[in-house]
Amino acid sequence: MKVLIVYAHPEPQSLNGALRDFAIGRLQQAGHEVRVSDLYAMQWKATVDANDSTEPVRGARFDVSAESRRAFENGTQSADIALEQGKLRWADAVILQFPLWWFSMPAILKGWVERVYACGFAYGVGEHSDARWGDRYGEGSLAGKRAMLMVTAGGWESHYGARGINGPIDDLLFPIQHGILYYPGFDVLPPFVVYRTSRIDEARYARIRDALGQRLDTLATTPPIAFRPQNGGDYEIPALTLKADVAPGQAGFAAHVKGSRDERADRDAEHNRL
Repeated sequence: MKVLIVYAHPEPQSLNGALRDFAIGRLQQAGHEVRVSDLYAMQWKATVDANDSTEPVRGARFDVSAESRRAFENGTQSADIALEQGKLRWADAVILQFPLWWFSMPAILKGWVERVYACGFAYGVGEHSDARWGDRYGEGSLAGKRAMLMVTAGGWESHYGARGINGPIDDLLFPIQHGILYYPGFDVLPPFVVYRTSRIDEARYARIRDALGQRLDTLATTPPIAFRPQNGGDYEIPALTLKADVAPGQAGFAAHVKGSRDERADRDAEHNRL
């Protein structure tokens, strides 16, 4: 497989840095090709603006979506955006690796998504009609590729449990996994999450490394999260709400995942071994 790691941590000697290096070595030893976008080392520009195109803005104001589509279609995107899009096209699997900061990804990684996911590339794709609302949520330009999050969190695992004060980890990661990854078509694997990162000794790190190695070894075969595809018949179009007979009595994020309770229980059991 061809694997792209998009890495967002400013310190190479951090836990994230060690896990990144381990992941690269493990994947390469298994015969995979690996590329890394180290956003801090690249000094990635996180803000969307008119400089993302080599053409001047058309019209009296800067319309982000319209200018993004025009630059993508005309081949006038800035070189850094085009390069990252090329990496996404190249990859069979993408790993987003980051620390959970303020309940989300670091700003530099969000900025990577906002600039690289250009209109016409990752969104605004496909037919939009009363029968179909575009190629997204299971379809799109990145369909057929796999993706996984590697996340570190300072809090205890219980803080991110079903009744934990921080909220369930599946809910916190839903906007990233469902919105950023599944939206343009990725098959999204269950995340690899490391908790209580300030309390890791050599023995625990060895267990974490071994568990990560097992996940990387099965990157091509692990069943993805069973998100419901937008155009698969579960949703009313164009309202894009679940049909009355789909997940009756359920609401919120979990309703958009088939068998989510079983998947969460399996993952909780795995983390409890770390």
